[in-house]
This record gives sequence, structure tokens and C-alpha cells, in this order.
Amino acid sequence: MADFDSLTKHVVSDPRGDAPHSEDTDWDIVSHGDRCLVLRFGTGIDIAVGRRCAAAASALRQAGIRGISDIVPTFNTVAVHYLPAHFSPNTSARKLQTEIERVLRDADLNSGETGGKRVELPVCYGGEFGPDLPDVAERTGLSPEEVIALHGREPAYVFMLGFAPGAPFMGVHDERFALPRRATPRTSIPAGSVAIANRQTVIYPNNLPGGWHIIGRTPVRLFDPERNPITLLSPGDTVQFRPISEEEFKSGSES
Repeated sequence: MADFDSLTKHVVSDPRGDAPHSEDTDWDIVSHGDRCLVLRFGTGIDIAVGRRCAAAASALRQAGIRGISDIVPTFNTVAVHYLPAHFSPNTSARKLQTEIERVLRDADLNSGETGGKRVELPVCYGGEFGPDLPDVAERTGLSPEEVIALHGREPAYVFMLGFAPGAPFMGVHDERFALPRRATPRTSIPAGSVAIANRQTVIYPNNLPGGWHIIGRTPVRLFDPERNPITLLSPGDTVQFRPISEEEFKSGSES
């Protein structure tokens, strides 16, 4: 079974890389099958690129273009899924691309405004909740307390949700967290586990397999089908991690 490891591998500093783009735009639009257009803003993992993706997704949602069924931002792309039946025969992709271009040209994608919210997330670090914290401390040359402080020093940007419903990929953290994934993945990780690798944080919304370094756990549910919205976090949000005690964790779990 695939896990978080298959979705991200490296953080790169160049937000553009070799991504093709028009001379007068900072994005490129390509077809992905007969029901999806992909907007590419760069390569790799870069907060500025991620913010442009979230801003583009927000602008397209607000535009309410007829025929679009879903808009999905990622690290450096935005997938626009559409229903061909809403368009005249053989014109759907071309007409939709024209509409998308119009919306993006009118939007300020470099303003840093993503439409996201700021979320404070309590985390109980170490012990049974963060079994890899001692190893992370040793690998980074920090004490466990310093790892905790560094992890929550600055808000983490939510690039995307993936792998499982409500599972966020966040970063980009301090270079000292540029750790490779575990040599041997775990087959079952408790829901709420907070893990790091490759200068990123992921949180497992359910009991899932994974190979990232688990440094803590949050009592907050990230995915709840009975809640509106059903996911706690969305691309474009920022997360401030707040250390809590084991007693606070258990209290949060019971509430």
C-alpha cells in the first residue's frame, strides 16, 4: 500500500525549475485526460509557488465557472476537473482554458492572499505519542526540547491534502529537518500522529501506514464526515503548533 512517502521526496529551492510556461504568464495549462486541466506554476516545493496555487484555486472558485466540478491545489499545480457535458461538443477544454486564463489574469496571484485561515494545533510531543523524537533529536544534533521548539517556531504552510482524506502536507521547515524517511515504514500509525521528513510535516488523520518520523500527536480530529467542512485544514491555511502535556492531550481526546 502506498503511503505519504510516495507523494513527496525532496524540497528544492528553485520554484520554477524546468516547468514550461507562456512568455506573458507565470503558469502553463495542460490537458490531463478529457475531464481535467492542470495549471502548472513551477516544480518542487516552494511556499511562494504554493501560495500562487492556493490563490489561483480561490480565484477560480469565486469565479464560479460553469462546468467545473472540482478544483484541487497541490504543491505546484492546480487540477481543474470539469464536466464535458456542460460545453459544446469538441470545445470544452478550449473554452474552459480561455475562461481560466481570464480569471487568472484578473487575479493578483502574487499578493500572498490564499483565502486560507490560521489554525493553532495542540501537539503532545515525545513519549508514546512521539516515539521518533529521541532519534530526530540525535540526527539533528538538538535536544528533544529544541526539536519541539524548532518545530513550532514558525507557522507551517498547508500546501495540499493528499493520500488520505484530510491529510495535510505542510512546511517548509528549518533545514535541520531535512531528514530522509525511515528506512522501514510502519504498517499502522495512530490517527493524529504528527510526523516530519524532508523539511515537511504530515499528520495522519486515521490509522494509516507511513515512513515519516513521528514526533508527536494531536487530539484534534482532522477529518470528520459529520462536520462542515469535513476537513479541519485546507490548502492555503497556516498552522501554528502548540506543545501540550499528556494530561491536556487526554482531555482534548475526551472533549
